[in-house]
Amino acid sequence: MDELAQYDYELPKDLIAQHPLPQRADARLLVVDRDRKEFELSHVRDLPRWLAPGDVLVINKTRVIWARLVGYRRATRGRWQGLFLDELEPGVWKILSRTRGKLEPGESVVLQDREAIDRMELVMLARLDDGAWAAKLVPQLPALKVLERLGRVPLPPYIRSGEMRFEDMERYQTVFAEEAGAIAAPTAGLHLTPQLMEQLQDRGVQIERATLHVGVGTFRPITSERLAEHRMHSEWGQIDAATVERIRARREAGGRVVALGTTVVRLLESAASSGTLEPFEGTTDLFIRPPYRFRAVDALMTNFHLPRSSLLVLVRTFGGDALIRAAYERAIRERFRFFSYGDAMLIL
Repeated sequence: MDELAQYDYELPKDLIAQHPLPQRADARLLVVDRDRKEFELSHVRDLPRWLAPGDVLVINKTRVIWARLVGYRRATRGRWQGLFLDELEPGVWKILSRTRGKLEPGESVVLQDREAIDRMELVMLARLDDGAWAAKLVPQLPALKVLERLGRVPLPPYIRSGEMRFEDMERYQTVFAEEAGAIAAPTAGLHLTPQLMEQLQDRGVQIERATLHVGVGTFRPITSERLAEHRMHSEWGQIDAATVERIRARREAGGRVVALGTTVVRLLESAASSGTLEPFEGTTDLFIRPPYRFRAVDALMTNFHLPRSSLLVLVRTFGGDALIRAAYERAIRERFRFFSYGDAMLIL
């Protein structure tokens, strides 16, 4: 299973969800039973039916920052778009940049807020090895405050070509988001509501929080034709000792560790690289692909993922290749909604 072509599939464009549902938990849920190799159609609101007392649901409390930038080149007045990736040092940003023509070091870009009013400038300093730019913010202000004021929701391009609407500021964020740092949403978490979380806890399901700041590389297609040649992006994550102990206790008592999303899988499996779940803080570039032995995760709830993506490789590795292929085929036949604002799958 090392050939990338095996992770391609045809998806009707009208199945790519362009808007969130009015109610988060009304999303459909395809339940995949790995033991019986069977599927059942359900809804996210029915999640307490599928999880058992004693299970522990691990969620990603990262918060999406409004990282998409819009403006124009001062010299040419040509339109410009960017994506904030990181702050390299105070006042110096790492960004992706897109515009007509070739940007040169020293050029200025005028950043506009969500009302298209000119606010501040970025001076392009240097092109970095990975294709991003180092740029100096003028005037120098804290990055998160600037993005809160003028940034846009970093929607993936398959949703309205990345153009945000007001509703996205609420809906492209989980209800339990706490720690700012992601530039893409942990999309499986978009389905949960406070009411559903309360119902799960009443059922005896323990909810634990950890953090993995989702980076732009998560959703990018793999370009190497062989998976072994793909170099995974790094993302920062953290799970503390107290959380680890509670998860361990539940698992030792017979409960399942249920990951809410592939980001949680990557974090937990990175934290269990020694063979046992341990506290973790730092970056991970773990690429889960066949053959891989899962050490920390017993079940997974996840959205439907892009063809030829590392996320699809992870899910098929976890669920079993033939079974998850069949699950995707069933989801397409049943006209499930795909990708970030789409429906979900629960692999048990």
